[in-house]
Amino acid sequence: MTTHPPSPGQATEEPPPPAPSTLTHRYAKAVAGHRSKWAVLVLWVLLIAVGGSLATKLGDVQNNEAQTWLPKNAQSTKAVKIAEDYFQDKGRIGAVVVYARESGLTAADLAKVDSDRSAFVANKIAAGDVPSVTVSGDKKAAFLSVPVKSDKADNSVLGDGVKDLRKAAQKNAPDGLEVKIAGQAGNIADFIDVYSGMDGALLGATLGLVALFLLFTYRSPILWLIPLLSVGLASQVASAVVYLLAKHAGLTVNGQSAYVLTVLVLGVGTDYALLLIARYREELHRHEDRHEAMVYALRRCLPAITASAATVGIATICLVFGSMNSTRGLGPVVAIGVVVVYLAMASLLPAFLVILGRWAFWPFIPRFSHEFDHTSAEKEHGFWAKISGFVGRSPRPIWIGTVLVLAALAFGAMSLSTGQTQAEQFTKTVDSVSGQELMSKHFPAGSSAPADVYVKDAGTQSALAVLHNVPGVSLATPVAAKNGYTHIEAVLKDAPDTQAARSTVDRMRTALDKGSGEARDAVVGGQSAVALDTSDAQGKEEKVLIPLILAVVLIMLIILLRALVAPIVLLLSVVLSYTAAVGTAALLFHAVGYPRIDRGLLLFGFLFLVALGVDYTIFLMTRAREEVGKRGHRGGVLTSLTVTGGVITSAGLVLAATFSVLAAIPTVASLQQGLLVAVGILLDTFIVRSLLIPALALEIGPRFWRPGHPERDEADIQVPLSPESARLG
Repeated sequence: MTTHPPSPGQATEEPPPPAPSTLTHRYAKAVAGHRSKWAVLVLWVLLIAVGGSLATKLGDVQNNEAQTWLPKNAQSTKAVKIAEDYFQDKGRIGAVVVYARESGLTAADLAKVDSDRSAFVANKIAAGDVPSVTVSGDKKAAFLSVPVKSDKADNSVLGDGVKDLRKAAQKNAPDGLEVKIAGQAGNIADFIDVYSGMDGALLGATLGLVALFLLFTYRSPILWLIPLLSVGLASQVASAVVYLLAKHAGLTVNGQSAYVLTVLVLGVGTDYALLLIARYREELHRHEDRHEAMVYALRRCLPAITASAATVGIATICLVFGSMNSTRGLGPVVAIGVVVVYLAMASLLPAFLVILGRWAFWPFIPRFSHEFDHTSAEKEHGFWAKISGFVGRSPRPIWIGTVLVLAALAFGAMSLSTGQTQAEQFTKTVDSVSGQELMSKHFPAGSSAPADVYVKDAGTQSALAVLHNVPGVSLATPVAAKNGYTHIEAVLKDAPDTQAARSTVDRMRTALDKGSGEARDAVVGGQSAVALDTSDAQGKEEKVLIPLILAVVLIMLIILLRALVAPIVLLLSVVLSYTAAVGTAALLFHAVGYPRIDRGLLLFGFLFLVALGVDYTIFLMTRAREEVGKRGHRGGVLTSLTVTGGVITSAGLVLAATFSVLAAIPTVASLQQGLLVAVGILLDTFIVRSLLIPALALEIGPRFWRPGHPERDEADIQVPLSPESARLG
């Protein structure tokens, strides 16, 4: 780099001394080298060429069958195993075809039902025998229980089976006869239909939002394409890796983990890109050679990006200690996405930027200037310099005020309630919900999905006697006996997806456990049992995984900052931010008409808000640690807030926007997930990271970094304070 003496009286930043030959420095030189940058590009082109075709197949390996996500020791899982091993029920799920006419079923309607029963078997639409029709007491509705083929490795089997069943049932139906497909198969098929094709739609919508934010941020017709292209390609490679593991290594992938992968990769990748590009732009003012500028920018950003990726990756890997297959599968899926996008942002993006040169920033091209000093940098961040000044003047009132605001918002969480019903799972009308409503109107509410009780033949009569006396059980009837086991169907008085039905299942299990003989070994499965076991498993997971994730985040912060006080303060701020986000989101759920949540939302939100929310804190505090070594504690904290404020805010807006795209999926769970994470990211970006943390750091003083000493560890030389920082310091 060419240097020139400063003008008389001019206070300039001296150029940094030669960087030590560290691993990070050598890596940065390899990625941004004059020749090696081309090798990096070729490597990624090869990866994308292979991964692109595989990424499109991710939907083929999704498994959305609820019972397969449960713990191995759950009774509902044991019930599925017994049904498969002793009753040859493997590969089929029950659907309920509901026929209803408000004025009463006609002779033609009943003839249609009888004809359908024969046709379903003759045309092999049903995967087994279809029991006789059941007609309601008011003669206004009837239903057929129809087994449908399913394949855990191929969702299209069940989806197509339900479509064929619906088409056959609606064919030649008398005018005015309502025909709906309900039951477990109908519900799963509706979820499959909702998520079908959403990968492409989500990718397109997310890319569009990210593109708009990047255009607004960079105000360049060229620059926005570079991070967007890099992140988009990384998303394809990540999806390809997940597909291969799901196809050949048994990784569980469902609709939720697939769309979270898409959104997370794009959001996190854009965050990393914004951080690197901002630092690269700054270094282009200080270095004539763009390769040298990138080496220095990457060397400075890589620790923060690495720490961020490691924190998110390790925190999500903790999910493998969950009890449900869906939870255990989500961890590796997300971790794979984070690792791939990290590698892309730390190699492909820098190579792209160096290859394209300064003109990529057109029309605001950063020019090299030997007069570029810290004051010049602050002029580029005028708004955040004012925020920094505001925090510097009144740190105590600011941190107390923000804590009170966040605590007040957290009280909104008291309005949350769990126990989401099937009717509350979709934001649009679907067949399975309409069918369930018809069943509840004309039959005992649990008729569409009776509880399945499996007991050894010797205990059948004892089990029936017990079940008939359980409150909430409408009817218990043996329906099959094979290979030494009897299958009893217990029709519940309440709809299968309600808390009342789950309570009845719990009472059934307790009563059977206290029964005599073989009845004690009876297992209770079915839709209500699955819901009960899922809720219980989620509660156990929260107790194990939340402390584990917090421990991971704390350890990563300690390693990164080489301190103890700061990590503890930062972790507490993240937890406070999470509780405030849950409270705010709860109020929003009431506002949009979906107040009840699935219990899994709390763990989902905790994982992503703690793991992702700490990202911005990492970006801020790694720069603060660097600046403290140059300017002292006060000046370093305020300078860090000034120079990172814009890029971190942009990153937060991008990530919040990408998660808000989940609202496009017509399920209440995805809407609530998107709202919760988006709200949490915005709170963390604008309140916690911008005001609370800097104010607390100033209040605590240099002790914030104990037992470390960043002013001694910093390798760069001391530089003069800018007038603003000097005045505040």
